[in-house]
Amino acid sequence: MAQMTPWERVRASLRGEEPDRPALSAWRHFYHQESTGAGLARAMLDFQKSYAWDFVKVNPRASYHGEDWGLKLAFSADPLQNHLRLDYPVKAPSDWLKIRPLSPRLGVLGQHLEALDVIARELQGRYPFIMTVFTPLAVAARLAESPEAMSQHLKEHPNLVHGALAAITATFVAFGRECLARGAAGLFFATTEWGTYERLTDEQFREFSRPYDLKVLEAVAEAPFNLLHVCKSRNMLAALADYPVAAFNWDARDATNPSLAQGQKLTGKAVVGGMAAEVLLKGSPADVATQARQSHAEAGGERWMLGPGCTILPDTPAENLAALASAFDGVKR
Repeated sequence: MAQMTPWERVRASLRGEEPDRPALSAWRHFYHQESTGAGLARAMLDFQKSYAWDFVKVNPRASYHGEDWGLKLAFSADPLQNHLRLDYPVKAPSDWLKIRPLSPRLGVLGQHLEALDVIARELQGRYPFIMTVFTPLAVAARLAESPEAMSQHLKEHPNLVHGALAAITATFVAFGRECLARGAAGLFFATTEWGTYERLTDEQFREFSRPYDLKVLEAVAEAPFNLLHVCKSRNMLAALADYPVAAFNWDARDATNPSLAQGQKLTGKAVVGGMAAEVLLKGSPADVATQARQSHAEAGGERWMLGPGCTILPDTPAENLAALASAFDGVKR
């Protein structure tokens, strides 16, 4: 088989065809650079230049979704230290009424669109890139005092929360379309902790997440590479398996979650994963290569791309990332 380009490799994996070698990627935070759109773009491009991943998962600060609604942070200058939350907008149930639709071209959201412009311009179509967007429920939860406070509001003030979810959804419907207009191949649509049985029942998920999620995904349905990330342990992958996306990502190395093969069967779509964060962080390059090969055997050569189950830690050794990037060098089909 002739050598494929990264885009051809990704497309083959999404279509269920066997690529020349498995497609792969990894993603992480650069806390000291991600406080500005320009810094985020530079960090993503430098990381891509170092490892030549087959696709770029743009990994902005998690708070960017809510800052234009009043979420405030002290930004970190330490590459290994996360930002510190200083204030949040929803202190009482009535504060949900203040959450109104926003223009995606203004404020912090607009700065992140500008970052995508830079990324698209420098990648020049050589590699697909996808933009991280949290589900509306996950965004809403960041505006509240804590996950526990959010859970209480879902139970005691559902109508107020629904109003805010509608506003958040409208905002990210528009933002998602803007991402595609700037060259993104799709969204990395993430549930965070709001797609796990540790936080929600199936009934709560159907009420507070699914209808809003589907509106965002419908708005970007023409994108070739929308990827649903179902985060944390005891995840709801089986309940989300019918989501209209091209691929799914989760921590398949967590014993409480489906395996790669089970996920392929559940979703009927391509799956991304197989690398344990612990192996990447503490293992040797040989350990990384071994787990990459094990994942290949578990998932098979089709409908699978190698990657982590979630964002890798920023102190992951460079030699392990190099081992991951080169795991299938020389593989011929």
